[in-house]
Amino acid sequence: MTLDSRVKAVADIKTELLFDVVVDLNPRLGIGDGPFGRRIFFGAAGGSFAGPRLRGEVLPGGGDWALFRPDGAMTLDVRLTLQTHDGALIHMTYGGRWIVPAELRADMSDPIKRYQVDPARYYFRTNPLFETGSPQYAWLNDVVSVGTGYLVEGAVAYKVCQVI
Repeated sequence: MTLDSRVKAVADIKTELLFDVVVDLNPRLGIGDGPFGRRIFFGAAGGSFAGPRLRGEVLPGGGDWALFRPDGAMTLDVRLTLQTHDGALIHMTYGGRWIVPAELRADMSDPIKRYQVDPARYYFRTNPLFETGSPQYAWLNDVVSVGTGYLVEGAVAYKVCQVI
């Protein structure tokens, strides 16, 4: 294959920690099997986030309208509201994919074993974007970020990194 002559060498993608977040979850709501898979709502009950430039709480009321595809993969559709320690509100949205290998699915379905599975054994990635009217955090409106997810008891957690 010949490389197109218009392709330029550009810098590799680099990231830096934006924050770690834990989203506490309400009991799941099974919306049911539809034309694209099984839809389940995981409602956000609260939580917290902290990083070098911002910290605060995850407010109740958002959640993940997750779609479990027939092939076993989960597609995320998340909307959350973050409140910083100084009262600013930030709208956080992200999609993503959670791919659990077939040999781990039984353990991930078990209410106790799922927290013992090493997150390195599954693929759980997100692409958070932010919106805020707060002048102090307006820089977030222009940030592209990526996240790595994992399960913790009663919650889901992510390491979120800004693409720099």
